[in-house]
Amino acid sequence: MRIFKLLFALIALLVMTEPSLELQAADETQQAGYDRPVRPSNQSHSVAVALHGMVATSHPLAAQTGLDILKSGGNAADAAIAVNAMLGVVEPMSNGIGGDLFCIYWDNATQKLYGLNASGRSPYQATRSLYAERELKEIPIKGPLTWSVPGCVSGWQALQQRFGSRTLKQLLLPSITTAREGFPVTQVISHYWESAEGDLRKDPGSATTYLVDQKRAPKFGEVFRLPALADSYQLIAEQGADVFYRGTMAQELVRFSDEVGGLFTLRDFNDHRADWIDPVSTNYRGYDVWELPPNGQGIAALQMLNLIEPYDVSSMGAGSADWLHLFTEAKKLAFADRAKFYADLDVVPVPVEEMISKKYAQQRRALIDMQQANLSVRAGDPKLQHGDTVYITVVDKDRNCCSFIQSNYYGFGSKLTPPKLGFAIQNRGALFSLDEKHANRLDPHKRPFHTIIPAMVTHKGKPIFCYGVMGGDMQPQGHVQILVNILDFKMNVQQAGDLARVRHVGSATPRGEAAKGAGVMEVETGIDDSVIKELEKRGHVVRRSVGGFGGYQGILIDHENGVLRGATEPRKDGIAVGY
Repeated sequence: MRIFKLLFALIALLVMTEPSLELQAADETQQAGYDRPVRPSNQSHSVAVALHGMVATSHPLAAQTGLDILKSGGNAADAAIAVNAMLGVVEPMSNGIGGDLFCIYWDNATQKLYGLNASGRSPYQATRSLYAERELKEIPIKGPLTWSVPGCVSGWQALQQRFGSRTLKQLLLPSITTAREGFPVTQVISHYWESAEGDLRKDPGSATTYLVDQKRAPKFGEVFRLPALADSYQLIAEQGADVFYRGTMAQELVRFSDEVGGLFTLRDFNDHRADWIDPVSTNYRGYDVWELPPNGQGIAALQMLNLIEPYDVSSMGAGSADWLHLFTEAKKLAFADRAKFYADLDVVPVPVEEMISKKYAQQRRALIDMQQANLSVRAGDPKLQHGDTVYITVVDKDRNCCSFIQSNYYGFGSKLTPPKLGFAIQNRGALFSLDEKHANRLDPHKRPFHTIIPAMVTHKGKPIFCYGVMGGDMQPQGHVQILVNILDFKMNVQQAGDLARVRHVGSATPRGEAAKGAGVMEVETGIDDSVIKELEKRGHVVRRSVGGFGGYQGILIDHENGVLRGATEPRKDGIAVGY
């Protein structure tokens, strides 16, 4: 009897000390064992294939919404907007109309790439002296002092007016219906939602909008509704972006700002605009890789590729110590420049062409030692040569391609939600520096440094890969790893995303913080212990980690066979679907 009592006590103790969701996930990953009947046998699932059109994103309902648009005759621009609107409903912590938007669009009719920067600017009242008066040495991560004007809605309208074939009313109807009738919360998203529960309870608007009975996050499989967001979408569907920037929604945002101590005025919204810009590129292994110039961080991926290209990466092997060392050293150099130079091009003369040139990469490459981690990385001098998020990729029947990314920055952004409007306002302004000498310093009506970056690859003047990797500082690192997996390690589009990733943290940031030593190389379960030991021998600090390795979606265009090949991130809830 005593043995049974001890046994029951032990079981009770195990139940009481149940590991966190993240630790459970790690254990399950290590224990999972399966062999698919085709190679690679450990790939998470098959590549999606289709003849006509395809959508890949981080939520099944959103992907299906985009596919419905394509099948009804809509194009890539139409589908991307509809998908984004649905993601704002079903994945509200990561994106929404309180955030910003960037896009690279291939228009097959003109055979040209177009870039769209729909990020917002700081309030006119946001001055460094104001923060100094409040004895703030850096901009907070939460609250109204982190706000910049949300640019998403202006991005929808700009994309729809230039390339769309459907009205905003048609494109927003599915998400309006879903927000009203409710949706079952998916597994990964329920975990993100629960992790923000404490912050959401502190703000009455957030608690009312995003919590069940204003107390808890909805659980996996539970149906949740967002009626106030449905009302906001309805206004945008009927009145366009003007209602957000010059109408009743702008007025409510300013009223809410005044209530909670924010800096918004109607002038901030009236003066907002989204800008069409030219993407920039570098050539890697004969392929042109396209990103958007700052205020985003896309050129960091181009700088890394330039640094890596002369090395025989394919012979190093995927997951090898040599490759992970080279990748990390290139990342450190690119991010040192990112911390110093990347800023709003309308305000600061950023040396973009110089930084993404092969000549500059050659100069910087001399700082890479293949046997020793660089412990002190400084920005270069390019003139010597004279940042949660969602990602959407769509290719339609005419081979228009939309690489589209949208974000609140942190989960639920600033954690503040105007209850009448039903969406959280981003905290993107937290990325400004308060150092008056910094290129990314806070000034009134200025765009902050941005982490969200769409990407596209062309070959011989045609798009062949439309992809992105969400996840703050991980994004350019993810862009490079995915591309190297495909071009150097000859992986298929799904396997390239399944492979275990690394993420280097600890570089200097665009807020002005200095880099600390070699930083930390975080690795996923699939990186071998022997590789970790070798990396540590070269001076790297390495730790295993769960989460934070991004969220990849990609569509590869096989022009020879007329087939689309899609992949979706196994670390998210998403799917790739086509017809």
